[in-house]
Amino acid sequence: MNPDQFALGGPLPEMKGVFVTGTDTGVGKTVIAGAIARSLNNDGVRTEVFKPAASGCKHNRGQLVSEDAEFLAACADSSRPLNEIAPLRYAAALAPNVAAQRAGQKVDVEAMLAAYKRLEGQCDAVVVEGVGGLMCPISDDLWVVHLAVMLALPVVIVARPDLGTINHTLLTLQAARSAGLQVAGVIINRYQIDPQQNETQGPDDAIAMLTNPAQIAQKGEIPVLALAPDDIETSVSKSILGKGVSFAIDQVDWRKIIAYG
Repeated sequence: MNPDQFALGGPLPEMKGVFVTGTDTGVGKTVIAGAIARSLNNDGVRTEVFKPAASGCKHNRGQLVSEDAEFLAACADSSRPLNEIAPLRYAAALAPNVAAQRAGQKVDVEAMLAAYKRLEGQCDAVVVEGVGGLMCPISDDLWVVHLAVMLALPVVIVARPDLGTINHTLLTLQAARSAGLQVAGVIINRYQIDPQQNETQGPDDAIAMLTNPAQIAQKGEIPVLALAPDDIETSVSKSILGKGVSFAIDQVDWRKIIAYG
């Protein structure tokens, strides 16, 4: 991928912030991205949010609206229009290039990048939430990993807590490092402090959850920044961020990660 082919409107602004990706879809990137934005804002860093592409959007008064964008906007206390926060929106819950094709549309990468450029001067930092994982295609030619390289923000990997997450996290980490990305660390989401109390899990599942953070840190040579709990107060659809997730994310020195101040 040659980034220059997507820079017809000029270079992208150099901004402070983080790029939030995940080991898979459904791991809770939106919740963590929103919590980071709120934490930075509460720490006096004027922060905006950006979700380049959103799938599985709902129809509202003739427009496609992203629940994820609504949640991110609420967490960041952003007054920017939702179509600026999530410039590419699709109804089908599919990879953006596939969702666009099924809708008979072209993936307007230039419009996506133009929305990002308009953030310049509007905030001190930006939290960008990718769609799917790093290898998810936005368009046929531009994947999430390519966009992360173009934005040049430190990457935060959101991982699930249970069996299998070591493999998925280390693969994501390898893909990020191979692309030359700076990875700030891993956040394990929906972590259960006492997994043995979960009646749906066996003893091996509990041991996996308890030992996975150390395995990821050691084998990946990467800090596990936070263990965000499985917080029943949190609801993306209702734009509510629970106290448990907020507390976990607030323990991270985000100013240091974004090199602000």
